[in-house]
Amino acid sequence: MTTDAPTHILFPGRHHMVTSFQVEYLRSVLAGQAVDTDGLPVRPIPGAQVVWAVTSATHSGTRRNPVPAHRREALVERVSAVEKLPSLVAPVADVPPSPRFATTVVSSVELTCGVRLTPDDTVVACSTPAVMDMYAGLGYRILPVELGADAGTEGPVARPWDVLEMLADGEDRWTELAHPAAVELYQRYRLDDAVRLVHHDPTVSSEGDLTETRDYRTYTADFDAASDRKWSQVAPYVVPGRVVDLGCAAGGLLERASRAPELGESDLYGVDVSRHLVAEAEHRKAQGVFANPNVFFAQRNLLRAPVFPPASVSTTLTVALTHEISSYGDGRADLEHLARRIYEHTAPGGVWVLSDVLGPDDPDRTVHLHLDGDPGDPADLPVDLTGWDGPRVARFIEGLSPAGRLRQFAQDFPAASGGACDVRWVDDTTAELTLRAAMEFLCTRDYTDSYLSECHERFCDLTYDDWVTILTDAGFVLDAASEPWRNEWLVEHRLSVGARILDTAGTPVPWPSTHVLAVARRPATA
Repeated sequence: MTTDAPTHILFPGRHHMVTSFQVEYLRSVLAGQAVDTDGLPVRPIPGAQVVWAVTSATHSGTRRNPVPAHRREALVERVSAVEKLPSLVAPVADVPPSPRFATTVVSSVELTCGVRLTPDDTVVACSTPAVMDMYAGLGYRILPVELGADAGTEGPVARPWDVLEMLADGEDRWTELAHPAAVELYQRYRLDDAVRLVHHDPTVSSEGDLTETRDYRTYTADFDAASDRKWSQVAPYVVPGRVVDLGCAAGGLLERASRAPELGESDLYGVDVSRHLVAEAEHRKAQGVFANPNVFFAQRNLLRAPVFPPASVSTTLTVALTHEISSYGDGRADLEHLARRIYEHTAPGGVWVLSDVLGPDDPDRTVHLHLDGDPGDPADLPVDLTGWDGPRVARFIEGLSPAGRLRQFAQDFPAASGGACDVRWVDDTTAELTLRAAMEFLCTRDYTDSYLSECHERFCDLTYDDWVTILTDAGFVLDAASEPWRNEWLVEHRLSVGARILDTAGTPVPWPSTHVLAVARRPATA
């Protein structure tokens, strides 16, 4: 390793926060008052540039990366300007863990800033041991930043992520540790509120999704394939103006809405909690998929905070959304909260059009579910699927008989969703259970590509009467078009295939309603 004065200080990190300590440390490096991890002093380098490599720049809206890259870049630039630190900012795309991470960062800097960093002219400022080792392996001298500070009696020096967690937990001390320019920018753009919302959202994972087991390619393809049918169902009730699709997925429904002549002067908004889906929707927008230019997307969770001002939305659409909210959140309580939030942002005369799956009217009724085919060996089931990847799970479920799938489902559904599926086997192919549990199984059993994800979801939480109560209690008035309905295609091609529902006396039970359409209007006058 060279001990000559470098011309660049590479400072890799996600840089969600810049602390006063970091700025003082960089000044000490420039003044020749720092030592590397080998204990060798760094010569004064007053003309050197600090290269802030902002990693995970393509990933935001999650607990791992709550602040988008453009705000992080602005934060670094603001601190650098205030402190007169000669700096470059280089965004680095989010990548999976890799032993070549250090090389990826250096290559990204060269690509975005035109600066080639070598061990001969660059020192690396880093305090993450595993990352330090990667750069050291490439021959770079390492400056340990927080790891090189004297802990003294006050304990270790707070790293930026420590300060961010203080902010998220409501500790005012974060403002003392963060650089004043960082505090000012956070408060000016309300990033502090955004960080707290993301950090404490109980329904979304650290990666910005409801579930870690969903196959998004399959999910998006299925949603898009059904978008024509879904749009034809909700379109007659849409009030032009500000039209919001909550749970917009990759924008399939809004793509159809954007072609509607009657909505040519409307603003169309897609809102989803999933980072993956919003990113795909934005990609489609960049490709010119949407005929209406006034289409906007946002990753938000309406349950955590209002997304739109009061009485500002003409139409809210929720298609195949509410059962996910109920499943991943606090059940009916979250749906009641959602209804109040939607009512608050709905303009007088506006509408909420809700389409989703529905539970049977008599959900706790005991029935017999007869499943055709070879029952297989009950002793072999259920199997613990922990650690299995999606393709392996799909092959396993596809290989089970109908009765075998129910035996497996009776374990996986309660464990994943918290719902009930208590089964008593009358014989090898006939199970006694509630009508709700029977419908949950029949609605889930064919989704083999996303079986574990589907087991997280409860399709039959609410009856139609439950929805009437929730909507009217929130203040909505139900349009005459509102109704429970039965999807006959679903009954013919999915539910009834190799399956029959009987009462305990052996009499066939009619297939119950499977879906709800609710057209809930906010009165034009109080």
